[in-house]
Amino acid sequence: MAKETGRKLIAQNKKARHDYHILDTYEAGLVLTGTEVKSLRQGRASLVDGFAQLDGGEAWLHNVHIPEYSQGTWTNHAARRKRKLLLHRAEIDKLIGKTQETGHTLVPLALYFKDGRAKVEVALAKGKKEYDKRQTLREKQDRREADRAVSAARRRQRA
Repeated sequence: MAKETGRKLIAQNKKARHDYHILDTYEAGLVLTGTEVKSLRQGRASLVDGFAQLDGGEAWLHNVHIPEYSQGTWTNHAARRKRKLLLHRAEIDKLIGKTQETGHTLVPLALYFKDGRAKVEVALAKGKKEYDKRQTLREKQDRREADRAVSAARRRQRA
C-alpha cells in the first residue's frame, strides 16, 4: 500500500477566527484510539466547542467531537473524551506562561492528516469584544464591495 503524503483537512473551526484574535499557532499530534482514527478517515469531526488546556505539564484537548465509528464494536470510543496533545516541552513551557495571562486561551483551528498522521492546529488566542467582531465584519464587507466594484469596472472595460 502506498504511503499517504500531503495534508488532508478533516475539520475546521471558522468560528474561532471570528471570536478570537489569533496570536500564535502550533501544530500538535494527537493520541487517538483505533476507532477514532477510522472515524476521522471518514471525515467526521467537529471542533466547534473544543478548547485545549495545560494540566500537569501536559496539553489536553477537550470537547472535540469525533463520532463513534459505525463498524466499531464494544471497543468504540467516547465521542467527547479528552485527548492528549503531543507538543515539544519548550512549546508547552511557553504556552503555560502565555495562558496564565488574562484573556488568553488555546483553541483548535483545524484537524487534519499530515503524511498519514492526525494533527491539530492549536492557536494561542485572546477573546474579541463585541465591537471587535463588528469591526472585523465591516472590514470584510468593505473588502468584498471593493472587489465587486473592481471586477464590474473590468467587465465594463472589456465590453
